[in-house]
Amino acid sequence: MSASQSLQVTAEHVAMRLDRFLDDSLPELSRSQIKRLIDEGAVTLNGGTSKPGFKLRGGEEICVVLPDPLAATAEAEPIPLHILYEDPALVVVNKPAHLVVHPAPGHRSGTLVNALLHHCKDLSGVGGELRPGIVHRLDKDTSGVMVATKNDRTHRYLARQFKAHSIQRRYRALVHGLVAETMGTIDQPIGRHPVHRKKMSTVARSSRRAVTRWQVLRRYEADRMTLLDLSLETGRTHQIRVHMAGMNCPVVGDPLYGGASRTKAIADQKLRQMVAALQRQFLHAWQLGFEHPNGLQMVFQADVPSELQEILYYLEGKYHYSLTDLEVPLRSGPVEMIPDENS
Repeated sequence: MSASQSLQVTAEHVAMRLDRFLDDSLPELSRSQIKRLIDEGAVTLNGGTSKPGFKLRGGEEICVVLPDPLAATAEAEPIPLHILYEDPALVVVNKPAHLVVHPAPGHRSGTLVNALLHHCKDLSGVGGELRPGIVHRLDKDTSGVMVATKNDRTHRYLARQFKAHSIQRRYRALVHGLVAETMGTIDQPIGRHPVHRKKMSTVARSSRRAVTRWQVLRRYEADRMTLLDLSLETGRTHQIRVHMAGMNCPVVGDPLYGGASRTKAIADQKLRQMVAALQRQFLHAWQLGFEHPNGLQMVFQADVPSELQEILYYLEGKYHYSLTDLEVPLRSGPVEMIPDENS
């Protein structure tokens, strides 16, 4: 049976679009879901229907008839998973490169969702029938820590944190070019590329704010490469890859944003061969932190995959560096680490 939710428009929301207000108030719903609910009349404003672009005046009462969670229609498949943590509310995995997160045209099977359905059998349906339990994504060829939810309460709880930008997400990336500053922030909006529809861009006609913070861990001067630790304040599609390309420092091995073409210019033949053999971008989501519905702050980490480590070991040896001194925290303050379930 469908549930309904009442929302009150306050003075701070005056002149805000109805769809934007609902996007902020109902983080578990996507913008397309919100538009569909409005178009179908499932959203009423003071008892009457309205349009997505209606400008709020303040004092309105909005009623939203929420759709029932959809049963997952993706098929369960026995795909191996690297489980970092699991409890009745959620599961945290280390996603390998080359694994698509959820079914889509061209990838109807063999995805993380298919694997999770086989492993958990109880993922939440609020994310959509082909995205059960999924509250965030990693690109196909980006590896690292991801969380999936097993019930709708947990899904909504985590979705609010992602929308509030309170999730801790840190990445390691090797990029072409020597980044001169020690650290910095990129605050450039990202939207669909006006010409190349598979790409995102910072000069799109319709875009959303995107903020990436970065810190230099190592510069490999002769090879004109920089190792970065990055932290996301927002989570737009291809965000790190687009922002790095915008700095003329594309991620090594990135076939979409210039990294692949820069591979040919690597002077060191062995390094060039190692990068060419990657078949992925050098981008790894090594840390994910969030608040569990039980109130406990959780942080999970995943080691850089071996194919990326090989390149780092080669570069570190070439420059007589040591990987052991590369850990540079971007956030201060104590964070409670969740123990391994088998410990």
